[in-house]
Amino acid sequence: MLDSARRVVVFTGAGISTESGIPDFRGPGGTWARVQPIMFQDFVSSAEARREAWRRRFDSEPVMRAAQPNRGHRAVALLVRQGKASAVITQNIDGLHQASGVPEAQVIELHGNSTYAHCLDCGKRYEIGALRAAFERDGEVPGCVACGGLVKTATISFGQAMPENAMERARRETLAADLFVVLGSSLVVYPAAGFPEVAKRNGARLVIVNRQETPLDDLADLVVHHGIGEVMGGAVGVN
Repeated sequence: MLDSARRVVVFTGAGISTESGIPDFRGPGGTWARVQPIMFQDFVSSAEARREAWRRRFDSEPVMRAAQPNRGHRAVALLVRQGKASAVITQNIDGLHQASGVPEAQVIELHGNSTYAHCLDCGKRYEIGALRAAFERDGEVPGCVACGGLVKTATISFGQAMPENAMERARRETLAADLFVVLGSSLVVYPAAGFPEVAKRNGARLVIVNRQETPLDDLADLVVHHGIGEVMGGAVGVN
């Protein structure tokens, strides 16, 4: 399928990054089962919720910092370098696709990115390290120095609107694909999980590589319940 495709779009979820040591969110034993997410409305309205959100982010820093792109990421990056894959649509927030060599312009982050923060009002960017120093000193992250707005990781929280630009870019890429490859997504989080369905309805072949079954397995042309690194690395010749 990869050999015959003219335009591949890769859609990734947490399963590709678990092989880099980043905990899954919705899989068996994932974060969802142990820690309730902080809703966006609570982050905005409650200083206590903001402190808890930042505490969790800083607690995860050692894991995030240690994570490196794995064989699956490298395989995807090779497909992009070869011009075979036009874009990577990802639900992940870890920045590992960019770290693997996929150009920023070809990574479409549906749920944002946790490796930096930004002001919710003016969009000014902040680096995590500087915010952590302030948090450890004062017990909170300061407001935006430019406009006084709230500073939050550049992720999309539960209850927060999806990024319009990223969603539109993902839609265009999905409609242009003749092969849509899903790697490590449970395909239960909408609207993101709707893109494989759109691709299939538009005539693309659909491949799903995921250790667990997904709700769209019956729709796919090929389903592989196996490790992403081994499957993709073997398919494109990446160790």
